[in-house]
Amino acid sequence: MTTPTLSDCTIGARVGAGDSAFPPIEDVLPHRGTMRLVDEIVACSDDAVTVLASVAPEAWYADAHGAMPAWLGIELMAQAIAAHVGLNAMRAGGRARPGVLLGASRYEAHSPSFAAGARLRIEAKELLKSEQGHGAYDCTIADADRCLAQAVVKVFQPNDFQAFIEGSFRS
Repeated sequence: MTTPTLSDCTIGARVGAGDSAFPPIEDVLPHRGTMRLVDEIVACSDDAVTVLASVAPEAWYADAHGAMPAWLGIELMAQAIAAHVGLNAMRAGGRARPGVLLGASRYEAHSPSFAAGARLRIEAKELLKSEQGHGAYDCTIADADRCLAQAVVKVFQPNDFQAFIEGSFRS
């Protein structure tokens, strides 16, 4: 198997008219403190988003070399999706709401970790969205030179998150 090129890793949004500025990521994502792994939204369309993340060598996830384990790529992808869903809700006059990561299929990391200090570009393109809140996204992670990871990520955003959580504990 060959490692995809950087051009193979470009799937998502392009900055369009009126999209030159985005709200701070804290206004779009529910993640706070060390649980927020993405830094900013740089492009968003109706069906795709591009966000950036920095690999912090002193972060809780850092290995002995300050790198981020590649398995955290799934969470980076999930946070990119949350940014897409949240920003589109805000554009429609609503607000960002919580959702859940259901899983990922065909997650391929082309390196065991993302290098300390790396600036990562995470792209997510919507493949499927149901009225009931289910979604699937084609996602990639790249640095300046190469594609680092890719997957199809499945998510769910219930209409009533509190009832969903309470119901899951009763089951």
